[in-house]
Parts: sequence; C-alpha cells; structure tokens
Amino acid sequence: MLNHSNIFYLRSKPLLNRFYLLILLFLLPIAHSKLYAGERLIATGGVMQIEGAAGGGLSPWALIAGYGTRGEIGGSSFYTHARTQGGYEMNLGGAAVGFNNRVEISYSHQRLGLSDTVPNENVRMHSVGAKVRLFGDAVYDQDTWMPQVSVGMQLKHNVDFNKVPKALGAERASGIDFYIAATKLYMDAIVGRNVLINTTLQATKANQFGLLGFGGDKHDGYQLQPAVSVAIMLRDDLLLGTEYRAKPNNLSTFKEDDAHDFFLAWFPTKNFALTAAYVNLGNIADKDDQNAWYLSGQISY
Repeated sequence: MLNHSNIFYLRSKPLLNRFYLLILLFLLPIAHSKLYAGERLIATGGVMQIEGAAGGGLSPWALIAGYGTRGEIGGSSFYTHARTQGGYEMNLGGAAVGFNNRVEISYSHQRLGLSDTVPNENVRMHSVGAKVRLFGDAVYDQDTWMPQVSVGMQLKHNVDFNKVPKALGAERASGIDFYIAATKLYMDAIVGRNVLINTTLQATKANQFGLLGFGGDKHDGYQLQPAVSVAIMLRDDLLLGTEYRAKPNNLSTFKEDDAHDFFLAWFPTKNFALTAAYVNLGNIADKDDQNAWYLSGQISY
C-alpha cells in the first residue's frame, strides 16, 4: 500500500483539496470555541469508520466523535487509504462534529477504484450521518453493567450508480442505513488491561457499504446485520482489536461476504491518532477473498 502512495497522491490531489476544505468547514466552529480541546479521556472518541461515524474502522460505535463533554463541542477528521491484492483501491475522507457528548453529525466521501474489473473507472459515494446518545457512558459508568447506547442513521448517495452498480443489478443509487450501537469499557478486565466491547445492529439495503448501490434482484428490503468489535488497551494510548461486520447479499451477479479486520490504533496525543489494520472484505464483484492493509490518520479536538 505504501509503495503506491506517491502515485495515488498525484492522481487524487483535487479530491484531497475537497477533503481539506470540508474538514476546515467542519472544524472552524471548534477552533473559535474556548472549549475546543475537550475534557474527555484520550481515545474515548474512538476512531472514524469508513462511513464517517465515530467507532471502529468498519462499524459505528455508541461513542460520540471528538473529546467534548457537556457544554462542549468536539470533532474529528480523517483520511484512509487501502488497496487489495486484486487491485481495488479505497480512498476515504471526512469529518464529524460532536455536541455535548450527546449528538454527532458526520460526513464522508468514499471512492473505490475498480481495478481491471472495469479499467480506469471509480465508484464514488457521499455519506451524511447523525447519531444520538440515548443513555449510559461507556467509560464512567463503571458501577453498572449498562453500556452506552446510541442510535444513528447514514444517508448515502452513489454518484456513479449508472456506471457499474446498476449494471450489476442494484436497484437504486441512494439509501439510508439505520443502526443501534452499545459500547462498554471494562476496566482491569484482562490481566489488568481495559477491554472495550461494542455491538451494533444495522438495518441496511447497501451492497458493499453502498459502493455498489442499494438493493438487488435477490433482496430489495431492509435486512438486519450485526457487527461486533473487541479491543484491549495495551496502554492508555494503544488499542489492539478486531471487528466483524455482516453485510447483506442482494445481488445474484456475485456473492457478497461479511467483512472483518484486525487493527492497532495509536493515540500519541488527544489531537492525533493513527490506525493500521488488516481487513478482509471477502468477495468484491468478480474477485474472491479480497484482503487489504489500510492506514488511517485522524485529527480530533
């Protein structure tokens, strides 16, 4: 993946410029706030997942983006690059703002390079999300079994629907995912280390997260898909974990597999995080067993 970074940068400089502008617009209100630093503990905003919500790399968690507590505004921005051994290239970027550790608004842009499946073509998607913490605190409620629970939605639009997704049998270019997530940090759970556990249940019609459209000839209704994440804090600033996310199988043209990963997230400061992961995306279009290393950088306030 790193061997291709310079080539990728040259090809996608206009896209990066849009990401930087987007991030600036999202974080501008925070820069003018006296509370921009946030008072929550390091790593308690998680990292940003592929559709832009706070959580793990694959799935949204109940955590709210940034480090803001009650009366504060926090935020995060990210950029992620991954390339599978089959030549599919994913480039993701976006930002999220958290208000009072209660409400999160997010945006991300995804681009999938289609390798030799459709030479010189990309599929692009916009995702706008909202999340509300209903009750609980994943970190501070240690005297109860109750996790932090949030509900959210992600409105997605596939810009290039007519190029490839429609030809594969997808029914529509846009869709809305709905989810409920529960997150809990267990202190001193394993040999004195803190352990984080998250479960997410998502109602979705998306094919490959929406990158290949929504719905299909096999299924065109909402399906409930579970996700699970487990991470151990090797140190206060270092998380080692794994994730699993189920996905629907809507198209008869190819079988869609579930996704899973192993990740290492490092938070050297509250303002910066770096995540490296090995992810298995399963079958993508005409290529089986697509694995990738991905690297994601994140700035938080």
